[in-house]
Amino acid sequence: MNQNKLRIGVIGLGIMGEQYTRIYQAHPLAEVTAAANRSPARLETVADKYGVTHRYTDYTEMLARAPVDAVCVATPDFAHYGPVKAALEAGKHVLCEKPFTTDLAQADELLHLSRSRPRQKLQVAFNHRWLAAYYHGFTAIEKGSIGRPLVGYARKNDTIWVAAEMINWAAQTTPIHFLGSHDIDLMRWFLGSEPVEAHAYGSKGVLAARGVDTYDVIQAQVKFESGAFATFESSWIYPNSFPTIVDSFVEVIGSAGHIHFDRKRESIEMSTEERFTYPKTFLTHEVFGKLRGAFVECLNDFVDSVLGDVAPKVTALDGRQVTAVLDAISRSLVSGQKCSVTPVGMLQTT
Repeated sequence: MNQNKLRIGVIGLGIMGEQYTRIYQAHPLAEVTAAANRSPARLETVADKYGVTHRYTDYTEMLARAPVDAVCVATPDFAHYGPVKAALEAGKHVLCEKPFTTDLAQADELLHLSRSRPRQKLQVAFNHRWLAAYYHGFTAIEKGSIGRPLVGYARKNDTIWVAAEMINWAAQTTPIHFLGSHDIDLMRWFLGSEPVEAHAYGSKGVLAARGVDTYDVIQAQVKFESGAFATFESSWIYPNSFPTIVDSFVEVIGSAGHIHFDRKRESIEMSTEERFTYPKTFLTHEVFGKLRGAFVECLNDFVDSVLGDVAPKVTALDGRQVTAVLDAISRSLVSGQKCSVTPVGMLQTT
C-alpha cells in the first residue's frame, strides 16, 4: 500500500456499521474515509459522530469516487450480495458481515469472483472464531484432546425484542440466518468436515401475531462427511424478561471427551432494583474508552490480512459453505424432507 493507513469505506450504517466505523477510526493502521447509507439523516449522524469525510447515499457512487482501498459491507442479511460484488469489481478488498449471502447462487458467484481476483482479500465476519474460548476448543479438538468428534449441539436464542423492535427487517431473514449462521460456521470449523445433508423443522405464529412474518424457531440436524452430526437451534421469541439478550451454548462430544461452551452468563451476574441480568462482554465491550473483544479482533485481522498480504482467517469459501447449509435447511423447511447440502460447483439452476 502506498498510503500510511488502509482507507476503508463502510456500506450500511446500522448497528453493525456504526460499530465498524467506530473501531476502524480508532485503529492505528486504518481509517474510515467514506461511508454509504440509504438514509441521509442516519448517514449524517454517524459520519459526523466519527469524522467521516466522504458521504454517499449510493454505494456505487462511493466505490467510483471515494478514496478507499477496502470496503466493509454491514447491510442487512439479505442485502450483502450487491455491495460485495460491486466492491470486488471495483478492485477493493472486502469485509462482509455474516452471513455471506442468503442465496446460494449469489454465494457461488461471489466465491468465483473472489477466486478470480486473488490479490483482493475477502473476509466474512464470523467473529466468534476470535473468541478465546472457541479458539481454545478448536485447537483442543484439532490436537485430538477429545478424540474423534462425533456429535455437536449449538443453541442461539434471542429475546423477542430483537426481531420485533431492534431490527426492522426480521421478516426478510430467519433466526437460523441471523443467529445460527455463527454456530454453523463454528461447528464446521470444530468438526473439520464438510456438511452434506440437513433436515429441519420450524414454527411460525408468535412473531406473525406482531406483524413480523418469519419463523419463531428453527431446529435443524446436519450430517457431515466424517459421519459426525450436529443439531442447531435458533429462535428469537424468548420473553424480554430473560436476563440476557441472547442465550448461547455450544457442545461437541468426541470419542474420548467433550467440550461445552456456555455463554449465557459470560462470567457475570448482576442485579439492580429494576432487574437481574447477565451482561455481555466477550464479543465486544468498552474498556478504558475503546471497544475491545472478539469482534474487534476480527476487524483487526482483516487489516492485517490486507496490509500483510496474507489469506483472511475466514474466507469466501467458509462463507459459501455456511450459506450452502442455510440453503439446505431452507429447502427442508419447505419440503419436510432431508435435503442435500450442495457442494461447490454443483448448484442446480433448473
